[in-house]
Amino acid sequence: MPYPHRFSVAPMMDWTTSTCRQFHRLFTSNALLYTEMVTTGAIIHGGAERFLRYDDSEHPLALQLGGSDAKELGHCAKLANDWGYDEVNLNAGCPSDRVQNGMIGAILMGHSRLVADAIAAMRDASDVPVTIKHRLGIDDLDSYEFLRDFVGTVAEAGCNTFIVHARKAILKGLSPKENRDIPPLDYQRVKRLKQEMPHLNIILNGGLKDHQHCLSLLADGIDGVMMGREAYQNPWLLQQVDALYYDRKPPVSEQAELVDRYLQWIQQGCRSGTPLKHLARHGLGLFQGQPGAKRYRRLLSEGMHHSVAGPELMQLALSQISLRQGNDESPNLLTESITTA
Repeated sequence: MPYPHRFSVAPMMDWTTSTCRQFHRLFTSNALLYTEMVTTGAIIHGGAERFLRYDDSEHPLALQLGGSDAKELGHCAKLANDWGYDEVNLNAGCPSDRVQNGMIGAILMGHSRLVADAIAAMRDASDVPVTIKHRLGIDDLDSYEFLRDFVGTVAEAGCNTFIVHARKAILKGLSPKENRDIPPLDYQRVKRLKQEMPHLNIILNGGLKDHQHCLSLLADGIDGVMMGREAYQNPWLLQQVDALYYDRKPPVSEQAELVDRYLQWIQQGCRSGTPLKHLARHGLGLFQGQPGAKRYRRLLSEGMHHSVAGPELMQLALSQISLRQGNDESPNLLTESITTA
């Protein structure tokens, strides 16, 4: 059976919150969405309700866990199962010093047996798929053979889906931001991994910015693609996902329709007590390159942090935008649309 999640949005700390995922669902019903990484300690000691709650609209939804203790990961995987997540994922790719000190993230690639034991415990505790996200390697452990052996060891524990960020991580000397840019991408190594291990689901992550490139990777045999910052900073890209990757109709086809749904979502969120800043920040990049986009961003950036900011500010910001209708590249001023919302 083909891997069902051909397109996913990467887990990103401070970005892929529940409100962000609800916002992304305005564009795509089928992309697999991920939580931010949540550590096992946060869930166990901070409370499952606080860290695991989500809105039903977010499905299909994966929980990404950070940790290395097999017992704790198994416990949290069971909670993910009980809470109704569609997948639980182990983070073996984050390079930050803070998580390294807790044996979390990319440092785990140097301990494949430990990872295999953790994956086995998670699978034993959960009925939903257990996956792993990792790098090509770490520091000097960055040969293809190292990658192949790491994946092989973890696969023996029953994991069959590997999300590969196609860069190695440099654990000493580079910041997390630098680790997203400085180590070179190597897509060929990921393709080779799929060729030599065809029975595994291999998902490619790292540096993906457009659908043409993503679809070419799928045509080359990769099972799925995971887009990160580009999807967040230019969310209108997500509107094409359902048609291109799943042969299904998207939730919206016109920008004016999207804006109506967006404003309704903002109004509903504010009525339920969510501050505007938590809702609006995810849509700052929505109208990239369109007339009025800078005024839209400026109004929101300057005003959404005020305690009294509400849907009226969003209406004002949206009124600055000239929308495109279908294939018509001529602008259509939005004022009439939002005044009736």
